[in-house]
Amino acid sequence: MNDKLYSFILHKKHHAYRREVTEDFAAAYAAAGTPFAERMTARFEKLMAMQEPHILEGEQIVLLRTTGKPSDVLTEQEWAAYRAEHGYVHELGYTSNLCGDYARIIAMGLDALRAQTDDYGKREIDAILDLCDRYRSEAERVGRDDVAAVLTNVPRKGATTLREALQFFRILHFALWLEGCYHNTVGRFDQYMYPYFAGDLAAGRLTEAEAESLIEDFFLSFNKDSDLYPGVQQGDNGQSMVLGGCNAAGEDCFNALSAICLRASKKLLMIDPKINLRVSKKTPIEVYRLGSELTKAGLGFPQYSNDDVVIPALEAMGYAHEDACNYVVAACWEFIIPGCGYDIVNAGALNFPAVVNKTVATKLADAASFEAFMDEVDTAVKAEATAMTAMKSAAPFLPSPLMDMLIPERRYRNFGFHGTGIASAADALAAIKVHVFDKKNVTPARLLAGLDNDFATDPELLHLLRYEAPKMGCDDDEVDALAVRLLDDYADGLAGHKNAYGGIYRAGTGTAMYYLWHAAEVGATADGRRKGEPFGTNFSPNLFAKIDGPVSVIRSFTKPHTDRVCNGGPLTLEFASSMFNAPDSIDKLAELVRFFVQKGGHQMQLNAVNADKMKAAQADPEQYAQLVVRIWGWSAYFVELDKEYQDHVIARQEYTV
Repeated sequence: MNDKLYSFILHKKHHAYRREVTEDFAAAYAAAGTPFAERMTARFEKLMAMQEPHILEGEQIVLLRTTGKPSDVLTEQEWAAYRAEHGYVHELGYTSNLCGDYARIIAMGLDALRAQTDDYGKREIDAILDLCDRYRSEAERVGRDDVAAVLTNVPRKGATTLREALQFFRILHFALWLEGCYHNTVGRFDQYMYPYFAGDLAAGRLTEAEAESLIEDFFLSFNKDSDLYPGVQQGDNGQSMVLGGCNAAGEDCFNALSAICLRASKKLLMIDPKINLRVSKKTPIEVYRLGSELTKAGLGFPQYSNDDVVIPALEAMGYAHEDACNYVVAACWEFIIPGCGYDIVNAGALNFPAVVNKTVATKLADAASFEAFMDEVDTAVKAEATAMTAMKSAAPFLPSPLMDMLIPERRYRNFGFHGTGIASAADALAAIKVHVFDKKNVTPARLLAGLDNDFATDPELLHLLRYEAPKMGCDDDEVDALAVRLLDDYADGLAGHKNAYGGIYRAGTGTAMYYLWHAAEVGATADGRRKGEPFGTNFSPNLFAKIDGPVSVIRSFTKPHTDRVCNGGPLTLEFASSMFNAPDSIDKLAELVRFFVQKGGHQMQLNAVNADKMKAAQADPEQYAQLVVRIWGWSAYFVELDKEYQDHVIARQEYTV
C-alpha cells in the first residue's frame, strides 16, 4: 500500500484542490425553458470542464473531484410542480440505486459506445474523453508515463489489463456521480475484473502482490469524493461491492481476486467500498473465515447473502435464471440485476407496529379469541400492503444519458418495500396472547389505557409486557410463528398487484432509516416499548429483549418464509469486540455464519462493537475519527453520525460466540 497516498486521503488533504460551483444552473434553465434531458447533459458538460487534473503522489488510479456540490437542474418551484404532476417522485428525483453493465463498456470502450448512442450520450462521452485527455496531458507534464500510457488506451478503447480496467471503472463511476446519479453500486466486481487479473498473471505483467497493491489503490479512490455524495447520513452512499456467489451453472465463483479484495479492505480500514459476500451451502469454510477476519477489523462488513434462498426467490418473482444468478446488492441490501434491472427497491416501508397498534385500538376489545383478533390483524396488514401499491405506482426519474448507456434495456421495473419493526409487532402480539387471552391477567381496557398514557400510571403492566412475555430471538415458536404470519400477510397483500410499468411489488425485511422514523410516529406498543423508543434495525430482535445468544436469534429469524419477502433486509447482529481476543473467535464466527446459511437464512450483517468506546467517541470525537460502525445497510464513521443514530448502535445488544 502507498502509505503516503493513504494518509493524504484519510486526512482529506485532497479537499484543498476543490472549489465551489457558484453557477445557478436551475435558474438559468428555468428561465430558458430548457428540456430536462438538455439540462442534465449541459450541466454535466460544464461540470466535467470545470474539473482540474491533479495526480496525487504515487497514485495508480486517477481522477479527483475538484468541484463542490453543484446547484440543482430544477428550481424548487419546478420540483414542486413536477411532484404535483407525477404524484410520487422517488427520493431526490435523480436516477439512483442501480447497477450498470460496467463489464460491457469496459470491454468495448467509449469510442465504440459512442457510435451506438444518441446525441445526449455522445455529448456526455465527449465530455468524459476531454477530461481524460487533460489528465493524460497532465500525467505527461509531471512525468507519470505510467498514468499517461493507461489513459492513451482507456477509456477510448476497451481495457486490456487490470490497471486499465480499474481506471476505466473509476472514470465511469466518477462520471455517474457528477451527472447526478447517486447510490451508484459496484456490482460483481471480482467476476467482471477477474479476466483482466488472470490475464496479467498469465502474461507476467503482475504478481498477486502487485495486483493486491493495485486493488488497494483502487479502493482508496472510493473515498476521495464520497463526502460529496448524497445520503441520509454521511457514509450512506451506496458504494456496494459484491464478491463470490455462483454462476448460472451453479458453480461457486469465489476466486483469488475475491480474496484479494477482502484482504485489501481489511488493510485499509475504510468504509468504502462496502463489501458484500454471496455465499451458499457450497461455500468453503475458509471463505467464511476471511469474512470473519473483516468483521473482526470492525468495518461492519461483509454483509452475507445466501444464494440458496435469493436465487430461487428472484426466479419466483419472474427474474430469468441467468439474471437471478447474476444478482447484486443495491446501496444497502436490496437485490437487483446489473445491466438490465431498473427496479426501485426502496419505494417505501410497511410499519408493522403501527398496523398492530391500530388493530389493538379498534378490534381488541370486541375480539372473542386471540385467533379472532389475529384474523383482524391479518386483514389489516394485507390492506396496508395493498394500499402502499396504490400510492406508489409510477416513479419517474430525471433523464440520465449515462445510466441509459450502462443499462440499455430496462428488463425489470419492479418496486420493493421494506418492513419495519417485525420483532416489535410479533412481540406485541405474543404479549397480548399470553396476558390478555391465555392468562387473562390483563384486560383489554387496561392494556389500552397503558398504551394511551405510555404506561405512566401502570409500571406493573410495563414490566409484564416488556419482560414477562415471549420475545422474537429466543427460539420461541409461539412468538416466532406470529412473525411468520405477519410476513406472509405482507407478501399476500402485495401479491398480484402491478405498478405502472407492469412490474411487481417485492416485500422485504429491511428497515433503512425507518427504524427511527417509523418509531417516532408510533406511541407505546404492547411489547412494552415506550413512546419514542426505536425499533430494532432491519431483521433483528427488540432492543430490550433478553436474548440467550446469537444461535437462538438465528433459529428465530430463519423460521419466516424469507423467500416470500426477499426484497432484502439482513438479520443484524452486534458482537462485542472483546470477543475477538479469544484465539478461536474467527473459527467460531465463521461457523456461526455458515450455520445461518445452512438454516436457510437469506441475509446477514455483523457488527463488532464496543459500547464504552462509542460513548468515549461521543465525548471526544477527534480521538475516534476512524471508529467505524454498521448502521442499517452501510458502514460509517461513528463520529460523523447524528446522535440518534449513534445512540441506537450503542443500545443494541452485544453477543459473543
